[in-house]
Amino acid sequence: MKRSTSALQHLTVFAVSVIFVFSALLGIYKCFSQPPTIPEETPVSPPEEENTSLIPDGINTEERKESFFTILVAGLDNKNGGSDTNLLVAVDAKNHAINVVSLPRDTLLDVSWSVKKLNNAYHHGGIERTCAEIENLLGIPVDFYVTVDLNAFVELVDTIGGVDFEIPVNMDYDDPYQDLHIHFPAGMRHLSGEEALKVVRWRQNNDGSGYPTADIGRIGTQQAFLMAAAKKTLQFSNLDNLKTYAEIFQRNVTTNLKTANILWFGEQALAAGSENIAFHTLPGDGAGWYNGGSYYVLDDLATLELINQYFNPYTREITLDDTNILVP
Repeated sequence: MKRSTSALQHLTVFAVSVIFVFSALLGIYKCFSQPPTIPEETPVSPPEEENTSLIPDGINTEERKESFFTILVAGLDNKNGGSDTNLLVAVDAKNHAINVVSLPRDTLLDVSWSVKKLNNAYHHGGIERTCAEIENLLGIPVDFYVTVDLNAFVELVDTIGGVDFEIPVNMDYDDPYQDLHIHFPAGMRHLSGEEALKVVRWRQNNDGSGYPTADIGRIGTQQAFLMAAAKKTLQFSNLDNLKTYAEIFQRNVTTNLKTANILWFGEQALAAGSENIAFHTLPGDGAGWYNGGSYYVLDDLATLELINQYFNPYTREITLDDTNILVP
């Protein structure tokens, strides 16, 4: 049987552009924007019966960098009740920089359940548990979250008139069980919302060929598409779509951010511009193994370096003792 493709596995990168879309709103609603307030306590924690150590005591009271926030953007597969794609966004408003790191769905976690993968965290406590496990893994807080479902991806791409995108490889895949058919030659193509969804969903061809680097290759396509979509979304000509953007957001996005905070983040995205938006992937081995299972095993030292360089909201450096990276 062919390996099925999750409808939401790769679309969430576009959810970041939902935040970027709201940058346009600042042209009209800037007076209503308001920077968020960091919660005094750790905002999420796992169920009591789960044996995990979260962020070390006191880390949330440490001195933070000025106007630096972290946001988890997660894609929800409502059919399967899980989160298959997760991105951690760091907004450094003081320096007008936005960094986004893709968190591979198969990332190995130090948890009690049998399948110790990041995408499994949602099944053990929803988005709150997912945030908690990312905090535990990386040693930094997740200040806020944004979840998005499939409809937002398709609707947003169609609203901006589609996206010109360089498809990196030939895609030739059919799954009659999902009525899914993906057939695109490599090269530049103008993609509608439905077509773009197929491109970011694709993982392998009918003959088993795919990205040479498997999940990392797919993440690269996700990030490249997001950059193309974000650049078009931020064009001044798309200001005419403000009402539609807001309606799509309301229908398909759930967040613990207030509307005024979203507008403020939009202002920061507009100030940063697409040239100051950078994408990363947690460094590791996609062919890693643990207790007989296949996992994405993080490189602890390289991960620590990435976090401290781009995603650490504290004035001190995070150390390996702050993280909980399981290295087989």
